[in-house]
Amino acid sequence: MSARPGPFDLAQSMNEAMSLQRAGRLREAEKIYARVLKAAPDHFGALSLLGAVKARLGHFGEAQRLFSAATKVNPQAPEAWSNLGQALHALKRAPEALQCLDKARALAPDDIEVINQRANVLLTLDRPREAFTEFALVLARAPTYVEARINSGLAQATLGFPELALAEFDRALALVPNHPMAQFNRGVALMKLGRYAEALTANERALAGAPDHIGAWLNRGRALAQLNRNPEAIVSYGKVTAIRKDHADALFNEAIALLTLGQYRPGFEKYEWRWRRSSMPAQPSRGRPLWRGEYPLARKTVLVHAEQGLGDTIQFARYVPMLAAGGAKIVLEVQAELRRLMVRISGADAVVARGETPPPFDVHCPLGSLPLAFKTESDTVPAPMPYLSADPAQVAKWSPRIEQLARPRVAITWAGNPNHDNDRNRSMAFATLARLFRSTDVAQAIAPASFVSIQRDLRVDDQAPLATASVTHVGGELDDFSDTAAVLALCDLVIAVDTAVAHLAGAMGRPLWVLLPFAPDWRWTLDGQNSPWYPAARLFRQRSEGDWDGVIERVGTALADFTRRAA
Repeated sequence: MSARPGPFDLAQSMNEAMSLQRAGRLREAEKIYARVLKAAPDHFGALSLLGAVKARLGHFGEAQRLFSAATKVNPQAPEAWSNLGQALHALKRAPEALQCLDKARALAPDDIEVINQRANVLLTLDRPREAFTEFALVLARAPTYVEARINSGLAQATLGFPELALAEFDRALALVPNHPMAQFNRGVALMKLGRYAEALTANERALAGAPDHIGAWLNRGRALAQLNRNPEAIVSYGKVTAIRKDHADALFNEAIALLTLGQYRPGFEKYEWRWRRSSMPAQPSRGRPLWRGEYPLARKTVLVHAEQGLGDTIQFARYVPMLAAGGAKIVLEVQAELRRLMVRISGADAVVARGETPPPFDVHCPLGSLPLAFKTESDTVPAPMPYLSADPAQVAKWSPRIEQLARPRVAITWAGNPNHDNDRNRSMAFATLARLFRSTDVAQAIAPASFVSIQRDLRVDDQAPLATASVTHVGGELDDFSDTAAVLALCDLVIAVDTAVAHLAGAMGRPLWVLLPFAPDWRWTLDGQNSPWYPAARLFRQRSEGDWDGVIERVGTALADFTRRAA
């Protein structure tokens, strides 16, 4: 006859489970903690430790339930509230997590782990200034706390101080060389600072320690693209999609790289992933079917709507006459600044501003999807110029102001939207462009050319140099792009960086020189003086990163020649 098992020893079982947990044998520990809780459902230690095991296994919902029970058993235990806050944070329930960590902080005001966890949640809640203050408290008492050091850098980066963030990441790396997260975040800061070669190195070091780090593969690709190494960038994005096949940011970035290389068919197919990017709001529901070229639209009304920047709207509006030629009735919805300009485009039966109620329609199509709908290849880009024109009434309005200037009249714009992702590279300071007419040699060569500033929004650093320059500034008087078009029509040449003005001048068929950064936007191609989208435009490219001086020197030489021929 076998011996009967002895009574369940709760204390012994807890000791055994804790030993297994410390040894990393989580599944075995999990079973014993469960037995303890079956015998003693309100055992605080078992609730807390089993919750920790569940969290380690990634079962955060179960961990949250256990930690919540622990807070009910002992609401005065700061670790219980801290654990619950961490589980809620992992479940993306940050506001509730912060409430729990506030309770833990009140019970243990000097606990740096609680302060650090609370700071992490504040960072998630997009409260970086408060988070930074909390991280500073942690680091004042524990300067070698690497996680807090890294997250302090993240807070600085979110506040718009990438240089300070970089310094924090470097301090973390001094403590733990080649720490993957420190290297990854260092790469992010370096990208924001335009130091792409260093960003590439940082991401590769992050990948050496964490080969499946999706963010590092993605940012490695972005750095390579900024270095004009697009085939390598595509390989890097492929590493992301090999891990997560529906990663929208990687697929969209791959689309941009393909388009930059002139591979339009696969590029425009992947371009549709733009709607699912992390930085993109969901595609608005229009209550009618989405059309992307699947069937003819004869006798149907299609709402074609703007969805990106002003320049994109102008660029892709060229497809409107093609849609109309297929028998479709077109309702064109554009940004308010473009409405008066776009009413003149051929093929649009109605043009409405975004926010206005459009007439009834059968299907809708975003403007950026029209190249896909028309199966556009790099050698079949529709480029019937001009497809936009100035309103004669607006031209008459501006004629007295512009026609009094000596010819040739040169319209200039040197900066785009400061919130654009690539503004650091594509815009320049006015003082840089002003070398065209401030250098004595150049000024003599281009006399008697007149310069007309159509820069609508002046940055603070540009105001004083512009005020003392020999330039007629009308940018502040332009109500919308109908005004801009009229001024361009009265000028003999447009010199612009990559902004909506460049697209407008191109669409109007005006003589246009576009000044491009080393890594240009995909529509300007990688090399040569021409783009298939605006064949008459002349492109002046940086030959190395940030080399606006070289661009301005070549523009000055070309402008002297243009002025001689115009005389």
